[in-house]
Amino acid sequence: MRVDAPVAPPAQHWLRDSLRRLFARPRLVLALFAVPVGVLAAGVVSWAIDWRLGVDSAVYRSGAVALLTGEPLYDHMSLSAEPPWARLPFTYPPTGALLFIPLALFATQISWGVLGALSVLALALVVRVAIQNVPSRPTWMTPARTTVAVTVLALGLEPVWRTLLLGQINIILMALVVVDVLLLKRSRYLGGVLVGVAAVVKLTPLIFVPHLWLTGRRKDAVTAVATFGLLQLLIFAIIPHDFTRFWSVAVTNPERTGPTFWAGNQSLDGLMLRLTDLAPWALGAAIAIGAVLAVPAVLLVRRYHRAGQPLTALLVTAFFGILLSPVSWSHHYVWVVPLVVLLLSRLPDRLPDGWDRVRALSGIGAVVLVFASCVLLIMRTSDPNRPAGEKPELEWTPPEVLLGSAYLLVPLVAGVIVLTRLRRR
Repeated sequence: MRVDAPVAPPAQHWLRDSLRRLFARPRLVLALFAVPVGVLAAGVVSWAIDWRLGVDSAVYRSGAVALLTGEPLYDHMSLSAEPPWARLPFTYPPTGALLFIPLALFATQISWGVLGALSVLALALVVRVAIQNVPSRPTWMTPARTTVAVTVLALGLEPVWRTLLLGQINIILMALVVVDVLLLKRSRYLGGVLVGVAAVVKLTPLIFVPHLWLTGRRKDAVTAVATFGLLQLLIFAIIPHDFTRFWSVAVTNPERTGPTFWAGNQSLDGLMLRLTDLAPWALGAAIAIGAVLAVPAVLLVRRYHRAGQPLTALLVTAFFGILLSPVSWSHHYVWVVPLVVLLLSRLPDRLPDGWDRVRALSGIGAVVLVFASCVLLIMRTSDPNRPAGEKPELEWTPPEVLLGSAYLLVPLVAGVIVLTRLRRR
């Protein structure tokens, strides 16, 4: 017997009821908060012993410090507040530096711990909202226990632990989008705001503006664009030089993002760069392929939305956005966590025996295997004797290309399977 997911109440009531049910189980509360507390403690310890943790969070914090002190964000390839082990360019919009200001209150490693702790809590929120938005689920998939279990086990997935280790903000941005799209869909004033806020930190969440439009939330789509635009006007008023330099130079400067042909870039552009030996037309070819994929993506989003499956529709947009973006590092694939929730919800109450059990677990097993295997890291460092500066991805054999494209093949293969089944029906 399966359980139909209840219709989500208004956001404030949903949050209150969820917290009430969670705190009624002290052991679950302890299990849920042990990880973020541990991450925060690790940040304090790493600060005390000068352990090098949080390369990207160090850049975030340095951008905030630069904004507060008047240092230009994009005139140089590093910022003065960056530690010697994190001398990287600030690649984010200037509005991102504005939202990173709270990190400037802490030392570099402690800011990593704070961001990591918030990321783990945001991950739990994503899991809980995803559970609320599956069409049905097996009886053993209770919201509180599943939230804690999936959150803890998801730490073993490479996009998740790499996001935490680097001090990236991917999970928090995913949480903003998930809450906006799935939880604030009936909010009169807040719908679209969080998508706009996420987009001013990294531009890629702008893909969810057409998602809001396609799912009938046109007012929220306009609100998202307005939020994005108003924050751009605010930062222009504060630092017009950085604003102009970002949109005219830095946003298209490949030197600030690093080599995009690396195996870690699991976007269509990264794939085409590897397949074409860095041909100058690789990005154009990737955009053309993306335009072709946009047609079934739009159809699937509308179909799943009309069928009352908002989580599935959201995942279609999320993975399409990852494929379409010129740069999608492996840690951007944190969207695999709500995908795992969706696949769990489709399991039966009792697993069958024999071959039927293998078939039932094949989908979720394959996804977890790909994203927990660290295959991209292995492909990049498989030959320890390779001289520095070489480009092994450009010499891959066809089997190596498949292994080195494992992440981006997951949404592509899933799309083919879904479209094939729909056509048969």
